[in-house]
Amino acid sequence: MSTSGSTYGDIHRYEPARESTAAAIGIVLLTVIEVVFVFMFAYGLVSGWALTDIGNMFLGGILTVIFVDLAFVLALYRKEFLPDVVIVKKRRRKWEDLYVREEDADGETIGGGMGDAIKRAVYPYYKR
Repeated sequence: MSTSGSTYGDIHRYEPARESTAAAIGIVLLTVIEVVFVFMFAYGLVSGWALTDIGNMFLGGILTVIFVDLAFVLALYRKEFLPDVVIVKKRRRKWEDLYVREEDADGETIGGGMGDAIKRAVYPYYKR
């Protein structure tokens, strides 16, 4: 993936969603199952099923099924109904995170010119 010619924030790739009918039917069926289990959980709480050990585990299982079902609904929606968009971002180099200047990214040379060292000591913004 080359970002040459692209500026920060440009859309690099845009693929529209597939929007398949089978996925829509699957989402509707999973949502109906979700609603049934939510009402069963609410009825179990109001009826006092959680007061016994078995009832408490049963309500925990229902709550587990609710969240797993919700995860499948969201995964199907994300995969089939949201577009695939890639946006260009600015890639940061490691030395930028360490607050190192670009000219110092390669390090210092040993035994460099004495004249340059004096000039840098006197004038810190001296370029090589």
